[in-house]
This record gives sequence, structure tokens and C-alpha cells, in this order.
Amino acid sequence: MKVLLFGATGMVGQGVLRECLLDPGVELVQTVGRTAAPVQHAKLRQVVHADLMDYGPIEAALEGFDACFWCLGVTSAGMSEAAYERVTYGITMAAARTLARLNPGMTFVFVSGAGTDSTGRGRVMWARIKGKTENALLLLPFRAAYMFRPGVIEPVHGVKSKTGVYRWFYLLAKPLLPLARWAFPAHVLTTEEIGRAMLAVARNGAPKRVLESRDIRAILQQPAN
Repeated sequence: MKVLLFGATGMVGQGVLRECLLDPGVELVQTVGRTAAPVQHAKLRQVVHADLMDYGPIEAALEGFDACFWCLGVTSAGMSEAAYERVTYGITMAAARTLARLNPGMTFVFVSGAGTDSTGRGRVMWARIKGKTENALLLLPFRAAYMFRPGVIEPVHGVKSKTGVYRWFYLLAKPLLPLARWAFPAHVLTTEEIGRAMLAVARNGAPKRVLESRDIRAILQQPAN
């Protein structure tokens, strides 16, 4: 399987990249972003591209992939609605429309979030825009598209958030997260588990196109093919 990964330098993306590189069934992982991930590996190829709204100059490098894992995202804190929509909806759709044309047999997996508003009309700005993005992705002519909506995410294996506020949160919450996972297993996932579930969905599909935390965990409990 050949995997395209966006957002490889973010917290979730770091975890997904690690799992892709460890998976013997993945022959190539190609990252796309404004900066390269600080990782070297025999099956890793990195494409640094400044304008994430325009993929014309690198289209040739985006063909021939079986799956795309979209882990690129920002926190809405301190952002205007227009700025957040440009990143969350605009950049995502610019890439996804290009990929659907170049790789119609691709499975596209989008990391959204718990609480996303599928109506696209709710009062919470980030949830409304995430919902709008999900809905648009599900209409594209991919072989399959899945929306991952994790709740609390525990970074493991040295993965760290790039966002300062989140880094402090995880530093303070680190002793409590394993307990939270034990007490609320349906609501807490590790970065490793998200990566493994993405790979499983790319290979075998899923019974739902929108997967909440408990659905993602259920994917991991299915026998591997």
C-alpha cells in the first residue's frame, strides 16, 4: 500500500507516520507539507510545498496512491471564522479535489473531532466548519472516504504537539491520561491507535463513514486480514 500523509509534523500526524513506517504492508509513505518531518526512513518520501491551496505544480508527485491520511489541522482558538475556514475547509478541499481526480481508487481518511456538527449550521464555529468539510469530502468520487472523530488523544512514543497550550496540557495531564483511558476507554485514544485504525480502514473499510472514538476502537478490535 502507498500512503499519502498530510500534517505529518502535527501531533496526530507524527503518530500516524510512525505507524505507517512500522507497518510491513506499507511500501511507501509520502508526506506533503510546508515543512518536512524530522524523520528519515527508507520508505519515506517528503514533498515540501509552500502553497497548500494550489497543487498544480506537484500533481505528478500525487498520483498512484492507495490512501490519503489527512491529519493537517489547527486549533480554532484566537482565529477568526474566515481564517479557520480557510485552513480547515479551504486547504483540505483544494487537496482532496485534486486527489479525487488523480486517484479515484483512493481511500481518504480525514481527522475531524468529537463534537463535529454535521448540520453545518450550529453555533460552535469550529464544529460547524468541520461538519461542512466532512460533508464536502463525503461527496467526492473517492473509492471511499471516512471521517475520524477522536475525543481525547493521548500522545505516545515521544509524540508531541506543536501547539504550546496543548503541550502544557499534555504535560500536566500525562499522569492522568492512562487512568482516563482505563475509566473511559470509548473516549480516549492514543496516537498509535489512531494510526493503526487508519491503516485498517484503508485496507478493509469500515461499517460507518463517520467514526466516533468508540467506532475507531472497535476497528482495532477486529481480526487483522
